Amino acid sequence: MAKIFQETARAGMTRVVEPVARGLLRAGVSPNAVTVAGTVGVLVGALGFGARGQLVAGALIVTFFALTDMLDGTMARMSGGSTRFGAFLDSSMDRVADSAVFGAVAYWLATEGNHSGVAAALLCLAAGGLVSYVKARAEGLGMSGNVGVAERTERLLIVGVGGLLTGLGVGPALEISLWLLAAVSIFTVGQRVAHVYRQAQLVGRE
Repeated sequence: MAKIFQETARAGMTRVVEPVARGLLRAGVSPNAVTVAGTVGVLVGALGFGARGQLVAGALIVTFFALTDMLDGTMARMSGGSTRFGAFLDSSMDRVADSAVFGAVAYWLATEGNHSGVAAALLCLAAGGLVSYVKARAEGLGMSGNVGVAERTERLLIVGVGGLLTGLGVGPALEISLWLLAAVSIFTVGQRVAHVYRQAQLVGRE
């Protein structure tokens, strides 16, 4: 059910993203430029606003620029496919952006004396990095690891919604979203490890 929802949501977003991608390509904007611009936008939202407790502005900015992760991929596909450097840059910038988001959240929660929230934010940062690493390591070994309930876009949306609600006065929403995100991220790591294990077993029997 979760996978069906993800695919439906992504299909809906694709219909919105594709016209924008075509327009940017016609204007001479490269997918790599969009990747870097999206990361800069996330940094501004996270460090310039979120870390200072301006959660509504920070959440909206981060969510908006996080969606460029779909935009640059769509542009790359439309222009003939992603280059090796483009894929490398996209993955690297994703890690920079994720570190900024959860680092900013942890910093603000620490200033508020919310030690439980800090622990959840740091766990999200570690688990999110592991989600991405397991996939990258599997692909480096010739297998796939692109499965799981909490891919990067979903993870940023969860923390974004939590930050937005807390900024609007729903006090524990951010901490709750962080613990939820930590749980689904760890579950996703388990899904990917199991997926790779099954592939490795099949290869071993050949």
